[in-house]
Amino acid sequence: MSETEAAGARRIAAEARGRVRFEEEALELADQVYRVARRLVRTREEAEELVQETYVRAFRSWSSYTPGTNMRAWLLRILTNLNLDRGRKIQRTPDLQPLEEGDYFLANKLAAAEGEQALDQERVVEKLSQDNVVEALSEVPHDFRDVVVLVDIGEFSYADAAQILDVPIGTVMSRLHRGRRILKQKLAEESLT
Repeated sequence: MSETEAAGARRIAAEARGRVRFEEEALELADQVYRVARRLVRTREEAEELVQETYVRAFRSWSSYTPGTNMRAWLLRILTNLNLDRGRKIQRTPDLQPLEEGDYFLANKLAAAEGEQALDQERVVEKLSQDNVVEALSEVPHDFRDVVVLVDIGEFSYADAAQILDVPIGTVMSRLHRGRRILKQKLAEESLT
């Protein structure tokens, strides 16, 4: 076997190992990536398409991934960038879908974040419908909404959200505080009408 053939065989073997590693590490996070995508776009079809594009781009860029770093954050950064690109292309702000966890989940997070007692499920459900929560969240400016979705709904740490959004942790904290405040105000306005 010549050196050229041996080099080609090594390259093919390395690509195969990379493909196996990608399948083992990245694909196991597909459900989590889909859940975040579902909150960023309008329909299931758009979310599925966004996840598919994310994995295609991740596979193409697999050699740039640093083993031992946060795979989930890397994938969600790709997802976020693709979604931003999509939004720019079609000149619109992505919409949100109803929360799977229920209305009370986000309201409890907001109340706890403000240092108040968590609201009980029945009280929140009486006052707000799921559509009200989704509508109020969609009215929060994009930068703040992304942080609220990642931290409060996606349950990412501040550090992970900072890495996904490519901003400092302090920016995540301030956007989260402001986003929660805006959302709380929107929900209060909804409950008064």
